[in-house]
Amino acid sequence: MLERSRQKLTRKQVAKKCGVSENYLKDVEEGRRIIQDDQARRILKTLGTSQRNEAEFSLDEIAATVDLGTLAPQTPKPAAPKPEEKKEPVKAASPEEQSGIWLDALSSVLKPVPVMNAGWIQVGRRMVPIQDGKIEGAKPDRVVYFLASDDSMRAMRIEKGDLVLVVPQGLPVDGAIMLVEYGAHRCLRRVKLLGNSNILLQSGDRELGAESVNVSELKFVGRAVRVEIAL
Repeated sequence: MLERSRQKLTRKQVAKKCGVSENYLKDVEEGRRIIQDDQARRILKTLGTSQRNEAEFSLDEIAATVDLGTLAPQTPKPAAPKPEEKKEPVKAASPEEQSGIWLDALSSVLKPVPVMNAGWIQVGRRMVPIQDGKIEGAKPDRVVYFLASDDSMRAMRIEKGDLVLVVPQGLPVDGAIMLVEYGAHRCLRRVKLLGNSNILLQSGDRELGAESVNVSELKFVGRAVRVEIAL
């Protein structure tokens, strides 16, 4: 809102260009409404960023690539000043400065979440909506996507290439699919508590298998909460 006012753009001008109501834009600017992921994509497309997949954008890139130049009001030619007056010429705002309008609105509702492979190397990122300052109840900067590297969890409907959203969880949760560090690598397993400090790690391609492991041999990285399948 501060950036929009500084650029001398009315809320009506921005709302008309993006096909939303003034009240909707006001609620987004003032933090009373959370913009939906598809709405954010539509706004970005309207503003000239349709050539890239939204998963490839960071918030900095949104600010750098959104072009609101067509929204800037035309500065009327100033009348000739009276002899006793001197007026400074009006400097037009740059596209980079104008792009801050949507950065203010989107930075609080979208977060670029890293995609990590089994070697814990970042191989991409996905834009994820933030609700009430959190993603799936966790701090946004602690959430990751895990790229399934094989079909060892196919029996639980997670296949190679699928993206699994993982929230931090350092203790085992009975019955949950968790990202665990075991044998110097990270993998997804369903966890069953056996007692006596033993954990049953379940996996399987076509049929379900299991392995009993002492809890001291495991590190629990997080709990899987959502799967995005690869097509």
